[in-house]
Order: sequence, then C-alpha cells, then structure tokens
Amino acid sequence: MPFQDHKPIPRKEKITVQTMIDQMRDQVKIDIRPLTAEKQCQDNYIIETDLHRPGLALAGYIDLFTWQRIQIIGNTECSYLKQLNEEQQQKAFQNIVEFDVPVIILTDNNSLPGPLLKIAEKSNVPVCSTDLPTTSFMFHLRDYLEDQFALQTMVHGAMVDVYGIGILIAGKSGIGKSEVALDLLKRGHRLIADDVVMLSKKSNVLMSSATEMNKHFMEIRGLGIIDIMSMFGIRSIRYQKRLEVVLNLKLWEESKTIERTGLDHDSVRILGIDIPLIHLPITPGKNITVIAEVIAMNYLLEHYGYDAAKAFQNKVKKHIEEKSRGGEMPRRAIEYFEGDVE
Repeated sequence: MPFQDHKPIPRKEKITVQTMIDQMRDQVKIDIRPLTAEKQCQDNYIIETDLHRPGLALAGYIDLFTWQRIQIIGNTECSYLKQLNEEQQQKAFQNIVEFDVPVIILTDNNSLPGPLLKIAEKSNVPVCSTDLPTTSFMFHLRDYLEDQFALQTMVHGAMVDVYGIGILIAGKSGIGKSEVALDLLKRGHRLIADDVVMLSKKSNVLMSSATEMNKHFMEIRGLGIIDIMSMFGIRSIRYQKRLEVVLNLKLWEESKTIERTGLDHDSVRILGIDIPLIHLPITPGKNITVIAEVIAMNYLLEHYGYDAAKAFQNKVKKHIEEKSRGGEMPRRAIEYFEGDVE
C-alpha cells in the first residue's frame, strides 16, 4: 500500500479558551458567555480533551484535583454551594481558583453569587455560562475537543462518497485513481479529496477531508487542474466523510494473489484503526467505476447483516452434504421455462 509507512502528524498541544468559545459558537452553534476575566481567555490554554466536575474540590478534597482541565459546574455543584453560608461558599470556591484553572463553565443557565465571581475575577480565572443542560453541553464540548486534538495523517489517493460509503481509492502514482473518481462524479457520486487526503482519528473512526489547498480541485494527467465544484456543482463535493473502505488499484501482473470468493477479508491499519482493504487488479476494458459502486453496495449489505460470500458458501456446503447422502445432481435455477424462446 502507498500509505503503509504513513506517519501521524503531531497533534495540537493546546488551544486558547477564546478559540474554544468562538468555535463552539460559530461551528457547533452553542453560545458560551464570559462572565469574568474575559481578557484572560486569550492567554489561558486548554491542553486536554477530558472535562472535570469539581464537586470534591468544592468539598475540600484537592489531592487528586485535575485543575488543568475545563471545570464544569452544573446543578449539583450549584445546589451544594447554595447550602453553604457566604463564608463557606468563598472558602469552597477558593479551593478551585487557587489553581491555574483554564476556565470554569456554568451549565444549564446556572449562576454564582456575586462575591464568588469577584474572587474569580481577582484570581484571573475566566468564568463562563451556557444555557445547555450539563450532560448535553459536556457531550458537545468533548466532541469538539476530540476533534481539535485528534491524531491526523496524510495519505495519497482519491477519496469519494459512493452511495454514502467513504471509499479511498489508492494505488501507485499514475495508475488512474483520479480518473476513476472523476467517472464516479459523472455518475452522481461525490468527491471529498483528490491526491492528498487528510485523515483524522475521532473516537474509533477515521474522518477524511481535503487540505485547505486542494479542496474540490482535481488533477487529471494530460488535462491539468479542474475545479469540481464549478464544473459539476455543489452536490458533487463533500468537505468531510468517514473512511470505510480502501480500494487499492494494482496492475494485473503485480497482483500475485487476488481474493476470488470474498471469504477472506484483508484490512489495513491506519492510526490504530483497521479499515477493510480490497485489492483490485486492473486490465484494459475493466469498468472500475461500476466495481467501486458494487463495493459500496456490498459493504452496505454486509453492514446490515448479509454476506453474499458466506451465503454462497452455505449453499455449496448444503449441496455437498445432500450429495454425500445420495442426493440429486445440481439442477437449473428454475423448474419451467415459460415459453420465452425467441
């Protein structure tokens, strides 16, 4: 494979709190409102994807306080603070802000008493607020942070969306990857990236995209660079797609062992995730585009529980068993031709 020796791109080490606030508002459509130390958001950095709820720290146990994470204060923590008198509230809150906490976020439209906000302001600890319930907000924020700190790599190939299945067309330079992708676009499928494909590991899947330079552009040898979006319209491109199958094009003479039944599934490991791999030998006249469509439809069938190779194997086994018991020879698929003799 052309990307067997792919190397991960060093992940981000940090992002500013202000970057997180801006992108959560603009990209995720979740409003986070700064309440204290707004200017400090430019100087405080987020370095982890994990979040922390400081209930024990408020109660006084700070031996294992992971202060370097975003601190989420929800209904439980606010309810605990309300049960304390003013002096106890300030002492409990001081347990948190005496550390270099990047940011404290109040969820579910909760608020803190004025004296606690003044303590945060004096300690240069940003306190923000959002209307979203705690569980929902933490889900969206963690998903955003996983994306920001995702492990990434670049691979050589053409990434297309065929019937909703993300297929990476790979193979050595000049073998015809872009031409196959272009033919798929003409048949109504969609391009994610050509030549250079960015892969990001998010949870247990690989998300693909183009680079900033090559998005919706394609190189056809002998023709040059073409703009897919201008030529075929907005419906012919996608900016992101999950990678589900790798289709590796090989010359016939280079293909020593090719799977004939589909019972043995090969895979390639990218960023620690195994992706189904199909080696496809190419010869003059072979319609790679149609085969790519069939690969996508077959993947869908397998995803929904039907494996054609195993179904055929079971029929063969059943026939062998019947024959060993003195059964009949193979018969034609139908019992009677209905006069269709022209």
